[in-house]
Amino acid sequence: PMDLSYSDQEKAFRDEVRAFLEEKVTPDLRDKVRGKAELTKADMVGWHATLNERGWLAPNWPKKFGGAEWNAVQKHIFEEESALASSPRIVPFGLGMLAPVLQKFGSQEQNDYWLPRILSGADWWCQGYSEPGAGSDLASLKTTAIKNDAGTHYVVNGQKTWTTLGQHANMIFCLVRTDKDVKQQEGISFLLIDMDSPGVTVEPIITMAGDHEVNQVFFDNVRVPMANRIGEENQGFLVI
Repeated sequence: PMDLSYSDQEKAFRDEVRAFLEEKVTPDLRDKVRGKAELTKADMVGWHATLNERGWLAPNWPKKFGGAEWNAVQKHIFEEESALASSPRIVPFGLGMLAPVLQKFGSQEQNDYWLPRILSGADWWCQGYSEPGAGSDLASLKTTAIKNDAGTHYVVNGQKTWTTLGQHANMIFCLVRTDKDVKQQEGISFLLIDMDSPGVTVEPIITMAGDHEVNQVFFDNVRVPMANRIGEENQGFLVI
C-alpha cells in the first residue's frame, strides 16, 4: 500500500509553516477570513509582503526567478496549514496567471523588469479577458490594438468587463485583436497595459450583494509600447 505519512523532513517543514502562520496571521486578519469579510487593499498588500519577506510568496516559481520551487508535498502542506490558520488567499493575477506566461514567453528584459515587481508588490495586476460580448466565447473579443505608423506603439480601443479587483490595480494584462482579417483565434495578442495611461477608465460593477469586486475597464485611444507585448503578435491565444 502507498505510504501517505509525512517524512521527518516534511514534518519539520509543516512545523516551520505552522509557527510562521501563528506568528504572522493577526487576530484581525484571521477573523476577517473566518467571517468571510471583505479584505481591504491594505490587508491584501500586507499579506503579500509578509510572504514575500519569508520567500514563500511564489511557491511554484523556479528559484532563478525568485520563487520557492516547492515540490507537491510542500505546496500541499502550506495550503493545508494556511487553511487551518485562516490566512488570506493571495491575489493570483500577477503571481499565478501572468508570471508563468512571462517565464515561458517573455524576453529576458521583460522577465528582469516585471517579475521582481510582481514579487515586491510594485505592480498590482488585473486580468483583461472578458468583454460584454465575449465571455466563455473569448475568441470573439472586439478590443482592438492598432500599430502606430512608426511601429513603436499600439493604440488600444475597447472595453473589458468583470475585471476582478481592477479598482486596486495599476496594471492589466489584456487580450486584444491585432488582426481582424484572419480566423478569430489567430488575430489576438497579449498586451501589458498601464492603467494610469491616458484613456483608461475603470467603472465599478456593484453586485446584487452590494459588493464591489468587479469592474468595467474602457480603453479610448490608449497608447501601449510595443515592448509590452508578450509573445509574438497574433499568438495571444497560444500564450494564454
